[in-house]
Amino acid sequence: MNKRTVISTPNAPAAIGPYSQAIRSGNLLFASGQLGLDPATGNLVDGIEAQTRQALTNLQAVLATAGGSVANVVKTTIFLADMADFATVNALYAEVFRHEPPARSTVQVAALPKGGLVEIEIIARLDE
Repeated sequence: MNKRTVISTPNAPAAIGPYSQAIRSGNLLFASGQLGLDPATGNLVDGIEAQTRQALTNLQAVLATAGGSVANVVKTTIFLADMADFATVNALYAEVFRHEPPARSTVQVAALPKGGLVEIEIIARLDE
């Protein structure tokens, strides 16, 4: 039976609702979506570029706490408030996922929490 472990780090924003930053089950890590929130202030950073970079940084902090890195990510989902930001987000994403990028879905949504412009969630496979 797989053990379920809550993953939490002060290096990423605290959950803004009844959920965990991530859950590890066996060798799988399911990370909740990260907005471009500054973990120190809990506020959104300004603009699509800054929010994308911060969301990716937040996810990397969660991954590191779980003992992984972006190399362990097998699937991502990107939620955009405006699909017109796709090229910008895609270029920044490619800077982080340079080699053998994970499977990915990108969708436009009606709105994101706190008025965010981008939210990114991941699934990773970690070593046992």
